[in-house]
Amino acid sequence: MTTLNPYISFHQNAREAMTFYQSALGGELRIDTFENYDMGLPPNEKHLVMHAQLETPDGLTLMGADTPSHMPYAAPAGISVSVSGDDEARLESIWNALAATGTITVPFETPPWGGRFGMLTDAFGIGWMVALNATATA
Repeated sequence: MTTLNPYISFHQNAREAMTFYQSALGGELRIDTFENYDMGLPPNEKHLVMHAQLETPDGLTLMGADTPSHMPYAAPAGISVSVSGDDEARLESIWNALAATGTITVPFETPPWGGRFGMLTDAFGIGWMVALNATATA
């Protein structure tokens, strides 16, 4: 099986972000730090997240990592993490959790094509789109 998963680069706050996403999406979070590998990082960066993976019981996977100081970091731009489906209660719960500390750009409401749709930027600067399929409310 082949999968496509969002992998977010953070600037020294991957643990905080991924823990927040676990609270919003549920599931099991595994975090591995640079400390576990000899990668030549300075001692003050070994606590940074080398790889984090969040997997939910309903099949969502989100990954992330910190960017060490020897690598260039650019804040994510021009891309959003999209969550969609037919379970309105689940999607509304995700929306509410992300929106609680985020900035809403498009409210989670009924768009012209039906269903529900919303866009926001979370507290970590990551864009999100949440969409309830139109057929779910038809």
